Amino acid sequence: MPEAAQTDRELDVRKVRKPDRHPMIFARFRELAVGEGFVLINDHDPRHLRDEFENELPGSYGWEYLNQVNGDWQIKISRLTETPLPRVLANTASLADAQPDAAGVIWKLPINERDLDSNVIGLAPGGRIDPHAGPELDVLIHVLAGSGTLTTESGTLDLTAGDLLWLPRRSRRSFAAGDDGLRYLTVHQRRASLQLDLTALQRTTNG
Repeated sequence: MPEAAQTDRELDVRKVRKPDRHPMIFARFRELAVGEGFVLINDHDPRHLRDEFENELPGSYGWEYLNQVNGDWQIKISRLTETPLPRVLANTASLADAQPDAAGVIWKLPINERDLDSNVIGLAPGGRIDPHAGPELDVLIHVLAGSGTLTTESGTLDLTAGDLLWLPRRSRRSFAAGDDGLRYLTVHQRRASLQLDLTALQRTTNG
């Protein structure tokens, strides 16, 4: 193989700033056709990069160590599928006993390159989310467990497990959990401002 062609098949990131390495590597990967690959040259074993590939593209990439010498790690990364593969992300039944974080989040969509956002929110018994106006996007909610109420601009709706809710953009809403708490899944177009809804989360002293 001519020397120039061999160079084109390599990506040496040893002199690249660390914050720029992963974006550069994924950009090169996206340029590949199915069956093509390139040789990544790095100064250490890029285990965190491998974890990121596994999180974003499980089953869609190849990873082969060619050289494992300090300062000169070489890994062939290849593209196996045209698009990321459909997969199971979580089982909501297994989240029944999971504890929410300080913002009430039990689970969130872990994929970086996506068009949607999704969370599982948990309110303790008697917990609530104060009245607020929603963001500039529509939200679909599926009640997974527990019970509670949704208060709108003109009334209150009772919530039970299995309910599907439609929250139109900019609509006023507040949530209150019943005696058994409330857990629900949200799905919406990706937009960071939606996370502001969670700042209204209020917890009881026993929560």
